[in-house]
Amino acid sequence: MSILYVLYEHAAGFSVFSVKEFEEVSMFLPQVESSVTDFAKFNSIVKLAGFAPFKTAIAALENINAISEGIVPQDLLHFLDDFFAKLKKKKCTLGIADAKLGAAITEAIGVQCSQVGVVPEILRGVRFHFAKLVKGFTEQSAGVAQLGLGHSYSRAKVKFNVHRSDNMIIQSIALLDQLDKDVNTFSMRIREWYSYHFPELVKIVPDNYMFAKAAKFIKDRKNLTQDLLEDLEKIVMDSAKAQAIIDAAKMSMGMDISIVDLMNIELFAERVVKLSEYRKKLSTYLHNKMNLVAPNLQSLIGDQVGARLISHAGSLTNLAKYPASTVQILGAEKALFRALKTRSNTPKYGLIYHSSFIGRAGLKNKGRISRFLANKCSIASRIDCFLDQPTSVFGESLKQQVEDRLKFYESGDVPRKNIEVMKEAIEAAGQEAGANGTATPQSEKKKNKKKKRGAGEDETEANGSSNGNGAAADNGNGNDDGEPKKKKKKKNKNKEAVEA
Repeated sequence: MSILYVLYEHAAGFSVFSVKEFEEVSMFLPQVESSVTDFAKFNSIVKLAGFAPFKTAIAALENINAISEGIVPQDLLHFLDDFFAKLKKKKCTLGIADAKLGAAITEAIGVQCSQVGVVPEILRGVRFHFAKLVKGFTEQSAGVAQLGLGHSYSRAKVKFNVHRSDNMIIQSIALLDQLDKDVNTFSMRIREWYSYHFPELVKIVPDNYMFAKAAKFIKDRKNLTQDLLEDLEKIVMDSAKAQAIIDAAKMSMGMDISIVDLMNIELFAERVVKLSEYRKKLSTYLHNKMNLVAPNLQSLIGDQVGARLISHAGSLTNLAKYPASTVQILGAEKALFRALKTRSNTPKYGLIYHSSFIGRAGLKNKGRISRFLANKCSIASRIDCFLDQPTSVFGESLKQQVEDRLKFYESGDVPRKNIEVMKEAIEAAGQEAGANGTATPQSEKKKNKKKKRGAGEDETEANGSSNGNGAAADNGNGNDDGEPKKKKKKKNKNKEAVEA
């Protein structure tokens, strides 16, 4: 009969509990669920069999990091190895919470692990009564250990986050979208507010940013004279418009407003101008960040569409894991599930619709070009995610492929094969890396292979020459051509006897 042991990872250390008559217990799972909170009943079934405390807080953090990734730490491996060695090869099963960790333990020490049946309920009870099951432990000391390890684990996760740069892109594109909405709302408000005083300015200066700057500069239209033409021309970037504004100010049908109202309008216009300028700076920051994190995706579909794809996926690594079919409809999940529910046509594109390629394609070819573009976006994101030395060579080649495919849909010109384009891109990337003084991993591997081949050839030549000299010394009657002498066939003893 198999014996069940349960492994529990606490902040204070690793512990193994034995479960009595677990086969009978597993048959009464509902009763176990209800009696887990009762310590007297639970303690009659579950007993502490072994406990290995962590020596330091650093050791605890290292062990918990390994367990969270499904890796068996050395401390746990030694503890379980010693524990099961004492049982003298009895038939045992180890109950565990994480299936991935269980598979790693089975592979390491050969003990069968289980995470189904009564095991989750037993672990729930152990977690609930841990301070009472282990001698010398209190609920307060257990809480302190959990709190300290929890803070250390969270701090390490934040500090050594692999998606640090991705998070900057995600926050930047979210703020950029919010700024676009806010600047548009505020611009409409300033246009409406200032139009009470100078309604003709809206038709002359339709741009929101220029309108806010002009309103801030003009203030009271009655003070606008010909002397201010040059300054006004610098704002609107057009001499004809500047002159039209001055002419309109003289014959404006707007109402007169007080100085206090003009001051409020001026302050609000200044805020709108500063927000617009900050939006431009943020756009430049996003461009630089995308150039560092995902240069190929940026070259292919631009800063904002690429950043939105990364933001929607959660990180560049997640985007790289997605297939091209998922990238194609990323952002159109509601439409997809609505189409599946109503059995209508599924959407052809999601966030990649904002790319210029789909706008340039014909109505019949929009779905085809979106599928092709999603394929190239998937390749570009994987290159950006796993390439050691960032380069935009592959993104430019992929972009040219999309351009060629658009031409093929329009004129029928057959595009080049993908393998040829990628070979050229790899060579160009190698040349760029060589010019920068950094060798690509592929070139290093090729060099190592060549070195190994050269060393192998030298060894074979040396062995061949030594064997040849030995043969010449032994067989002095060898042929002049250097061919080995044929061995005579041995006759059977029976034949010799018959001949005799």
